[in-house]
Amino acid sequence: MSIPILETCRKRKRRPKLFGLHSFAEPGCPINPTGPFRDNIRFFLKQCAEPEDYCVKGMPIWCTLLVRDKSCVVPLYTIEEAVNHAVNPFCDHCRCAGWSNHLVSKRKYHVVIPNDRDWNKPLEDNVLNIHSHLLHGLIHCNGFGHLLCINGIEGGSKYLYGREIMDLWDRVCEILRAWKISVEDASKKHGMDLRLLHGVAYGHTWFGRWGYKFCRGSYGVLEENYIKAIEILSSQKLDKIIQDFSDREQSRQIKCMVQHYRDLSESQLVTIRDLFKFMLTIKSRSALQKKLVAATTAPSASVQKNSIRISFHKKDNSKDKYLRCKRFTSVIAHMDSRWPAKRLEFAAEVIVDALKEHKSEVGHGGMTRQDLRDAARMHIGDTGLLDYVLKSMNNVIVGCHIVRRGINSARVLEYTIHDIDNPIKASEAKEEMHQKPLPDVLASPAPAPVPGTDVYNDVVYLYNNTLLNYPESDLLELATQAILDSKHFVKDRPFRDEDDQLLRFFCRVMPSLFDAENMSTETAPSGELVIVPLHATVLDLKQAAEKALRDTYCIMDKFVVTEIDNLDEMEDRDVLFGALESGAEILVRGTGIDLDSNLRHEGGAGNWVVRCECGAQDDDGERMIACDICEVWQHTRCCGIEDSKAVPPLFVCPGCCPSFGPPMTDSPLAYQNSDDLLLDSVAVYGMDYEYDHCIRLLQ
Repeated sequence: MSIPILETCRKRKRRPKLFGLHSFAEPGCPINPTGPFRDNIRFFLKQCAEPEDYCVKGMPIWCTLLVRDKSCVVPLYTIEEAVNHAVNPFCDHCRCAGWSNHLVSKRKYHVVIPNDRDWNKPLEDNVLNIHSHLLHGLIHCNGFGHLLCINGIEGGSKYLYGREIMDLWDRVCEILRAWKISVEDASKKHGMDLRLLHGVAYGHTWFGRWGYKFCRGSYGVLEENYIKAIEILSSQKLDKIIQDFSDREQSRQIKCMVQHYRDLSESQLVTIRDLFKFMLTIKSRSALQKKLVAATTAPSASVQKNSIRISFHKKDNSKDKYLRCKRFTSVIAHMDSRWPAKRLEFAAEVIVDALKEHKSEVGHGGMTRQDLRDAARMHIGDTGLLDYVLKSMNNVIVGCHIVRRGINSARVLEYTIHDIDNPIKASEAKEEMHQKPLPDVLASPAPAPVPGTDVYNDVVYLYNNTLLNYPESDLLELATQAILDSKHFVKDRPFRDEDDQLLRFFCRVMPSLFDAENMSTETAPSGELVIVPLHATVLDLKQAAEKALRDTYCIMDKFVVTEIDNLDEMEDRDVLFGALESGAEILVRGTGIDLDSNLRHEGGAGNWVVRCECGAQDDDGERMIACDICEVWQHTRCCGIEDSKAVPPLFVCPGCCPSFGPPMTDSPLAYQNSDDLLLDSVAVYGMDYEYDHCIRLLQ
């Protein structure tokens, strides 16, 4: 695939730098910077990227080429945005993550992998506003950043899986020493919110695999509420769920599903977490599917068992081409393996799925051993297990498929997959002729999925019923809502001191320097990492701190360090070694902070106030409305305004309504249960009569 940077390199007669997609940004590959992010990113661009010969709205672009395989070269773009020249210098993502008080950084770095259909095109001017990128991350030069979007195979890519992209992003952030990275988890799969599904199944979101943890919740949800909600939902007993649904139409379906997966599992499935976790780690098995589908359509179970036994017996004896093939389950039964049979069977199913997917896309040919191994690694991290299974897969039957191994024309080991002709299909087709669907006018709702036919269909069914629509349980409903209202997560990279001849300090400006009009003490920047030699003096530390702050923040452009706290008695020429321990935080005083600048903190220059009934004190990214009297912002949902409805042109909050006249009735505001932490803190408020009364008075 032609990439713009490749064409540019050909014109300039130079050889482009190529890196492996799966090894890039591993420790020491290709670089191992130990400084702060503001320095590491420059070193990264110099060593690992090539500048493009064009800009996007005046912003310079670098490109790093990552090779996935012989036919796939992935462009990783880095775009430097100077805040002083940006259309919007403030950061909405910082505000929603709770970082409104951060000082405005001078530079933003956008890390972008475009959708693969755009790999052979130059970046467009609106590149920073496109949401279909495979990857878009933003990191401020102070090391705080945001993962804005990630899209893998299910998001439209033909080549990269979401986990591959996420691994790459995580390694890049790690090697560049980014301090904190936030993400707003709005990811869905099969219509399910993954923050809810994975929260119940694993105790964390999909991003939790890479260390992302609760940052802040919307609608006043606190971390303890979130943890409590996860505990409440995930600890539901399966037997209790079956009992609670006993008088509902879903009863038989849920009971069958639970029993089906309990039969498949080697360990006991007691809670809903056990069930979801097991279902998300297995694939549907073709042989079991066929038996189950046939069992649901047969007159009796005993007759069906015989028909299955006869049909497989005939197939095995009448098809000569299958005589030399053995079922994989029989092969592994005679193998002395350190892995249990279930693990080997699962690995074989993953390999078969990869071969099937390749065959459906390409239509012919097989996969080389390396390509097949790489595809299977997206689901199984144990490479020893994969090598062991691949070695034993030759003329073996897995489900309804035969896997063969041979040498292709390029003298490379290649695996192919072939379907087994199924004699059951004819009888199934005959039954279907007698079971044609009714006309649309008379058709009944779509039937519930047959347990085991499709794991994801079963997960969706249980998700919708046991998590979203549990019968008559206010506690479970509020727990679910608390998790759905917790969208903001963050990965915090802890500081680690290197074993070298350098001293590292976190330099923070004294909060008292920000005591001015419209400048809260909370706007003091987070500590900036400063590195000096082992023999550095007090003056060297002052100069390094001054340089770091000037290079990072807009209002520090002319800052001069005059004093370092706890070093008052030392002269500028005195050596630091022994006076301060490496890794310590230092407070500096100085002059030259531009308190009159508009580029002060990332939340913007507005001095607006959030005070909502749900407890929110700051913008959390949800839709809000301001009272036309007190100008205080509140959530529209908490004020009884549905998301589907437009914001009214005139709004008066309940707190201001009494000033217009006596209330017409008592306010039916709060539903709370003081006995439970979750119910105490998560409440939804409806519109009261006082509001309607105030609107009539204003009109």
